[in-house]
Amino acid sequence: MVREVLIKIRNLSIEYKVRRGVVKAVRDVDLDVYEGEILFLVGESGSGKSTLGLSLMNLVPPPGEIVKGEILFKMKNGDSTNILNLKGERLRRFRWKEIAMVFQSSLNALNPVMRIWDQMYDAIEAHNPSINKEEAMEKVSQLLSLVLLDPKRTLKSYPHELSGGMKQRVIIAMSLLLDPKLLILDEPTTALDILTQKNIIDLLKNLRKELGLTMIFITHDLSLAAELADRVAVMYAGRIVEVGSVKDIFYNAKHPYTFALIRTVPKLSSLDEELYPIPGTPPDMINLPPGCKFHPRCEYATGECRKSEPELEKVDSDHMVACHRWRELEVKSNA
Repeated sequence: MVREVLIKIRNLSIEYKVRRGVVKAVRDVDLDVYEGEILFLVGESGSGKSTLGLSLMNLVPPPGEIVKGEILFKMKNGDSTNILNLKGERLRRFRWKEIAMVFQSSLNALNPVMRIWDQMYDAIEAHNPSINKEEAMEKVSQLLSLVLLDPKRTLKSYPHELSGGMKQRVIIAMSLLLDPKLLILDEPTTALDILTQKNIIDLLKNLRKELGLTMIFITHDLSLAAELADRVAVMYAGRIVEVGSVKDIFYNAKHPYTFALIRTVPKLSSLDEELYPIPGTPPDMINLPPGCKFHPRCEYATGECRKSEPELEKVDSDHMVACHRWRELEVKSNA
């Protein structure tokens, strides 16, 4: 079965110029996102995940600057456009109609002094001024029902009258008001308790089934990726160091950083098992080390790792890794 590519990211680099120097937040990223899939971007804080997500909507905030690369997106009408070339009114029309985003800490995005109906109507009217209130009410009610909320009660409520899980569902419904092809979610369950997280996960599974949405999740939570992902891209120091199917990443990981991330996840089946934190700290993104950026923390590093940074290479048709020693480590791990 041939998969249709929705987004092609090529040679993308993003920098933030600050007093101390230049933060190389995203470095030479190449990545394809396929229609209808759920892709997870995972990595530690500061790895560049959120900046990469923001670039997909051309929303990198100052002093951030996209210094090179392109992001090609297949729009609803079938045309392909470079998102980074969109400006002004064209960019405003593109956002939310083609790609929508649920931002980190999005529970704070709701206006505390406006009822939910007023906020949702304002959002839909801003992009479709000709819509009347009856049509808007029908659309909003359908979406709230889809995210398992009672439209009548929810629409007349103020944000403080809703629980954290209900507010997150409202935010997700608002992101779908203009029927986007792609939904980006940045740490969507971070501020929620474990049971509410499970409900949101089930909700997102249902939305994918009902709407055929393509989704990109940005998270450090590998257990969430195991539950939801079709594919996983692992980021470290602004680059993708491994990408593959969820099965490849969890059962056939090739990069030492991916190994290390997986080992940090506590296993409930072994309550007395020792935890395995990753040694060292993430690199200073202004003064990156030479060679492979993970080598100061890697138990397998050699002289080559300290001198040259590896490029992504194919393990198989849908699995790529950036590691000089992945073939040796494969033999070692299977010994």
